[in-house]
Amino acid sequence: LTGKEALTHFPSLGAPGGPGPGKGHVKQCELLQLSRKQKRLCRREPGLAETLRDAIRLGILECQFQFRSERWNCSLEGRPSLLKRGFKETAFLYAVSSAALTHSLARACSAGRMERCTCDDSPGLENRKAWQWGVCGDNLKYSTKFLKKFLGQKRIGKDLRAKVDIHNTNVGIKAVKNGLKTTCKCHGVSGSCAVRTCWKQLSPFHEIGRLLKLRYDAAVKVFSTSNDAVGHSELAGPPRRGPSAKLPALPRPTDLVYVEDSPSFCRPSRYSLGTAGRTCSRDGNCDSMCCGRGYNTQSRLVTFSCHCQVQWCCYVECQQCMQEEVVYSCKQ
Repeated sequence: LTGKEALTHFPSLGAPGGPGPGKGHVKQCELLQLSRKQKRLCRREPGLAETLRDAIRLGILECQFQFRSERWNCSLEGRPSLLKRGFKETAFLYAVSSAALTHSLARACSAGRMERCTCDDSPGLENRKAWQWGVCGDNLKYSTKFLKKFLGQKRIGKDLRAKVDIHNTNVGIKAVKNGLKTTCKCHGVSGSCAVRTCWKQLSPFHEIGRLLKLRYDAAVKVFSTSNDAVGHSELAGPPRRGPSAKLPALPRPTDLVYVEDSPSFCRPSRYSLGTAGRTCSRDGNCDSMCCGRGYNTQSRLVTFSCHCQVQWCCYVECQQCMQEEVVYSCKQ
């Protein structure tokens, strides 16, 4: 999340909570691997340390869900080495991390878990008199402003990797912004819509993760090129179709970008544990997942609830059934 540390280094990944009230949040900030400036901001923002943990958990779970059927399954093993490189996978990690933090911060504001922010109170809609804002909306405006300050993005990095990392971080933030929508409910006599209560609401994070996965699949390999008009270098990718097909094209703000080709992730390396032993679908991804090594077939009996009936008054009665299940796993 910091752009410097691996997500696996953050504590309390699976367990919410922490030190008690008072200055407990200061102790939580000290446990996180943050820069001096970030720790200072964390200490000044009660609720931020807990929100950071929520964001880490959210980003990791979504990454692992989106890559559950891929050779690289977003495991925590090998992540420090992966974040030092410029692979497509690194691009996704930066984007999903910044998206998770943006999403978690906005939700924390609207839930009252942050002292320095509240609901989003600036809808900017037409005919505001006809729109009564009675529900606490997700404060994306505060979230994005604070996040850029927290990540220190005021200065654009000079080297290629720094530019790529900042670009991918902003792709994650934009993905959350694009999912912001206005939700309304009508109030009035006999179902009329005399008054509407509206609020800003973020899309579920699964939708944002799915969007970022699509952008990972279409990621653009870039290089650095000089722009004499503005006096500094910028990112450039392969030419697009059209009249200027011979000229390098600037990546779009929504493109994930990378600078070097990914390893195969087939065998154990400093980036992953490989795919040996991973379960796969025989009719789906076994050939790709197992990298041509073949797969093992194993049968097992699975117990599940069946023939369920609702009994008077208030409980469901089920039988226990068993069925044979075939599991496929990649060979060594």
